[in-house]
Order: sequence, then C-alpha cells, then structure tokens
Amino acid sequence: MSLTGFQTTADDPLMHRCEPGEAPDGHEEHPGIRLNPAVRYQRYLGTGGAFTEAAAINYSRLDEAEKARFLEGYFSPDDGHGYSLCRLPMNSCDFSLGNWACQPSPDAPFSLARYREHLFPMLREAEATLGRPIDLLVSPWSPPAWMKTSGEMNHGGRLRQECRAQWAQSFVQFVQALREEGFSVWGVTVQNEPEAAQAWDSCLYSATEERDFIRQHLGPALAEAGLGEVRIVCWDHNRDNLYERAQTILGDPESARFVWGAGYHWYMEECFDNVQAVHDAFPDKGLLFTEGCQEGGPHSGEWAVAERYARSMIHDLRRWCQGWIDWNLALDTSGGPNHVDNLCSAPALVDPRQGRFEWQPSFHALGHVARFVPPGSVRILSAAATDRLDHVAFAREDGTCVLVVLNASEAAVDWSLRLGEAAHAVTTPPHALQTWVLSGR
Repeated sequence: MSLTGFQTTADDPLMHRCEPGEAPDGHEEHPGIRLNPAVRYQRYLGTGGAFTEAAAINYSRLDEAEKARFLEGYFSPDDGHGYSLCRLPMNSCDFSLGNWACQPSPDAPFSLARYREHLFPMLREAEATLGRPIDLLVSPWSPPAWMKTSGEMNHGGRLRQECRAQWAQSFVQFVQALREEGFSVWGVTVQNEPEAAQAWDSCLYSATEERDFIRQHLGPALAEAGLGEVRIVCWDHNRDNLYERAQTILGDPESARFVWGAGYHWYMEECFDNVQAVHDAFPDKGLLFTEGCQEGGPHSGEWAVAERYARSMIHDLRRWCQGWIDWNLALDTSGGPNHVDNLCSAPALVDPRQGRFEWQPSFHALGHVARFVPPGSVRILSAAATDRLDHVAFAREDGTCVLVVLNASEAAVDWSLRLGEAAHAVTTPPHALQTWVLSGR
C-alpha cells in the first residue's frame, strides 16, 4: 500500500507534504483508524463557494497575475481546489452593494444586467479554469420589494399570497436566462434562511408556507417549463431546526415529490446529529451544506477559523452530506463590501488598493477535502480507536482511498492507519489537519 500525506497546522497553515512512519511490530499499541472500502455510503457531489456581488467586485480589483493565482487556487482541477458546485444569489443579498432585483417593479422587464457587470465575467473565467461548466445552486435572499408584505427587501416580511405564482415564474425566468447565458443550473433553494428577519435582504417562510409554495407553485412551475431536472432544495438555514423543517416538507408526499433534499448552514449550535436524523428519516433525499463563514469581521490569519471549517466538513460528511459550499469566495480586508456592514471572513482576503489578495488558513483547510475528494467519490467506513481525532474517508473513482484527519487538541496523537493487512504509523501534530491518499493493496 502506497501512502502519501498532506498537512496543514496552526504553526504552518500552508499545505505541505508529510510522511508516515513505518509501522513497527508493536503498532497495535497505538490506536488505529481502520478503513473498509467495502462499506459504502453517499456519493460526493463536490465542493465550492458563493459567487456574490462582493466576491466578484473584489475579484475585479485584482491585477491580472493575482486573478490568475486566484482562479488557479480555487478552480484548477489539477493544481487547485477544483471547485465545481457553487452558489449564486438570485437578486441581491447582504454581500451586495445595495438592494436590487431582476424585476424591480411589476411593469419592469426581467433582466440580468446587474450580473453582467461583475458576476458573469468572474464566473466565465472560473469555468474556463475548471475546464467545464460549474454546477450552480441558485438562492434568493428576498423577492422584489413589491412582492412582499413589508414593501421592502430588508427586515424579513413575507411573500404576498397573490404574488406566489409570479415569484415561482421568476425562478423559471432566472434559470432559463442563466442557461441562455451558457451556465449550468444544478438546483435552487426556496429561500435563504427562511426563519430569520435580518437587517439585510430576507423573507420569512414558516414550514407550512415553504411546503405549500413548493407543492402549489415552484415545483409545478419548473416542471411545466421543462425544468423538472432542476433540483429543489428546502430549508437553506441552520442545522438546529433542519429536522423540524424537513419533517414538514419531506414528510409531505405532495411537496416531497418535487424536492431533492435539504440544505443547511452552520450558524448557531453545531447540531451535527440533526443532519444524520434527516438522512435516517428520509434516506432517499439528499443533504447539502449551503453556507458557512466566520462572522464578525475578516479574522485575517486566524487558525481557529480553519479548524471550524475542518470540523464542520468532517462531521457533515460523516452524516451523509453530499456536497459542501462555502460562503463568499473573496472579501476585502475589512470583510466586505456588505450593504449593512455584516462583515465576515472569507478564504481569500483582497487588498483593493494593492490589487492583491492573501489566502487564509481556511482556504488550505478547505483544500483537504476539495483537492482530494473529487465529485463522484464515495464515502467509506472509517472507524477509530480514539476520540482525539475527527476523521472521514472516501474511495475515489480512480481506485485510491482518501482519509482526512483533524487533531484539534493541544497534544500530538500517535496512531496507526490500517487498510486490510497493511498498517502505517502516523503522528498528527496538535491543531493539525492531514489528508492521507492510499493507493495499491
């Protein structure tokens, strides 16, 4: 068995090669992580981030050499993360320069003009680097103000009952318009964070309102337009109430027949077991992580952010999550722009005055999954004789196996990686993330 390792640590957050030791005769003295490729779980759809207006504007401010480095890091399938499953807001979000909509008034034509300014150029260059279309997940933060009970896009409010059919047609128009531009729409979420009345673009849906909108309007509208293959993802909010929302929507046969599965975020409590609960209750439905970032500013250089990413990815994937989408691909060094100053972190922080950017530790943490677990990989059994390591394993389509390991403790952990009769001694430093690629038997 050939074993190749890659490591990122709090002391050195770049990704470097690392070497295992030879398994001594007494390797059983160390706790082991045993892989069993015969036991298989979910197929992985891919990793990605969000093409927000803020990300696109920051990207546009880079000089040409930095743009190339940015694209290579995120989208190259050979030397980068190979991002292939990404999120795109429908209308404005908080990481926009202000409120705007594709149809700002009832008599206005539907238009993607705003996307053509910064978003589409960035998206096309990303796809050129990837070498194929990116699968897009479309998410609205708010319908246009005129469709809402509150008369504004911010501060929650609800979709007016008499506008539900028209809003469903807006989804159809948006998907069709993206396809006319040459983009690939993998799916749509019904509403970003439907339980949160935020200071920014937001719209409230109760569980029954989301269920009824899907089964009476959105599902039929997509099907009648010949877009039945566009996946509908419900919830798109935090793990805490993930099961509650899924029970209402996926537990209803009329809405469930239109719904691919549930999406979720990581804010509030971690509640990883709720991801497993949805799979256990609805094993024929999918699960997708659709947003996560560190709130409260840019957090430049902070290892704790990287560790949060690693922990979330590992625990989500161990609970049947099929894809993992980060939030903004890039923000500036203040954590924006954001039209209500909801400043946050991103794996790439841009200095617009210098036309340069810096990768953050979170970028390298994301790479431990994104670079080594391509779409089509299947999660396999990994069982550990220690609680000091978080871990998840995959079998790739090329026949190799991948094990991702996180040590979030203050002390190094000596352990043994075992596959069949083969074993290797491994040391994972404190606050370190490792990926081990195993080939041959």
